[in-house]
Amino acid sequence: MRARGAVVQAGPGNDPLTGVANLFDIGLVFIVGLIVTIFSAYNLQDLLSEKSEMTILKMSKNQEMEIITKKGNKIKAMKVSKQKAKGRGERLGVAYKLEDGTMVYVPE
Repeated sequence: MRARGAVVQAGPGNDPLTGVANLFDIGLVFIVGLIVTIFSAYNLQDLLSEKSEMTILKMSKNQEMEIITKKGNKIKAMKVSKQKAKGRGERLGVAYKLEDGTMVYVPE
């Protein structure tokens, strides 16, 4: 004889979503660890500091250059164009391209 209306209750050990929740937690810990490792490997801790000033020169695959400057909380990006500039100016320093392709700017 079959019991009618019998309800089967799952105990706490039978919940299939418990493993998914644990995987989600592990994924979050992995992502945070990866971000901290990347910041440490590339010495990017200055990006998070309010008092730091830094300049990054970025070159894309199609040889377009972009200069990214950070002063305090402000970050400014400028694209370098091949247009010639006109007008009067003041010499600020000298840039050298080394044999290995790196560029060095020496302010005066």
